[in-house]
Amino acid sequence: MARGQRKDIDGSTSVPCFYGTELRFQREQAGLTLGQLVEGSFYGATYLSEIERGQRRMPVDLARHVDRALGTDGFFERRCEDVRKAKQGAHASYFAPIVESETRACRIEEWANALIPGLLQGPAYARAVINATHSLDLQEEVEAKIRDRMARARIFDDMKRPEYWVILHESLVLHPLLPPAEMAEQMEHIAALARRRRVVPQVLPWNAATQPFMKLSLMFLDFDDEPPLVYTEGPYHGQTLDDPALVRLYRKAYDRLRAAALSPEASLALIEQAAEDYRNGKRSRLVGRGPLA
Repeated sequence: MARGQRKDIDGSTSVPCFYGTELRFQREQAGLTLGQLVEGSFYGATYLSEIERGQRRMPVDLARHVDRALGTDGFFERRCEDVRKAKQGAHASYFAPIVESETRACRIEEWANALIPGLLQGPAYARAVINATHSLDLQEEVEAKIRDRMARARIFDDMKRPEYWVILHESLVLHPLLPPAEMAEQMEHIAALARRRRVVPQVLPWNAATQPFMKLSLMFLDFDDEPPLVYTEGPYHGQTLDDPALVRLYRKAYDRLRAAALSPEASLALIEQAAEDYRNGKRSRLVGRGPLA
């Protein structure tokens, strides 16, 4: 693209794009650059540019700042909720910001204590989890959640980023949540991503000293130009942490879990063996803290 040339956004394609094109129009009508409009806020010009392109949500405090600077009488603050709902899709409200953040992350790391992470789930596994945790959902609601969960995995279509590292508790590999054939497909899906070098899985032996973390999943998101985040959740709630001291503490805990896990090579072999055993109707043997651990 030539210097100074910009890509126009079709505001009819989505609510965030409509919001972004209106923001750009109002800013340019006022004769302001991106940097001038964010002056006095806690945000940068790049951040605002991504909002104008429909790639980010507008935080409420920034919307208020923009309304004051442009004299738009609260328009952008009022429309924040519309954008939030549009980008949320079928995801829970507490998780929607994380889905958005995944697309910007340069590195994602997860500790999976109870379930295979959503980014690695196939449709059958996702359906089983949704049916168990939201048993009153209508069929169309279940299917919408599955579609949105599968759409998250499109970040792996980029062969360069994000770097994704996951630690799976051994029980997630060897204790089936699905019938054997479907469990084999789930394991093969993870193995295929690992063979493509899009994910690095490690399996933590079932009897490793992980009891303090067995009730707590962890997801770390690192960015090129934003502070890192930690996200943890239960079946019906989630919490995002950005306090640097807490992020460091959880990072150290994650590093200890990774040090206790099998190597990536041994982990991939275990996952592939589990897939074969499920296909052949065999029961896989727990590894534990043996010679491979």
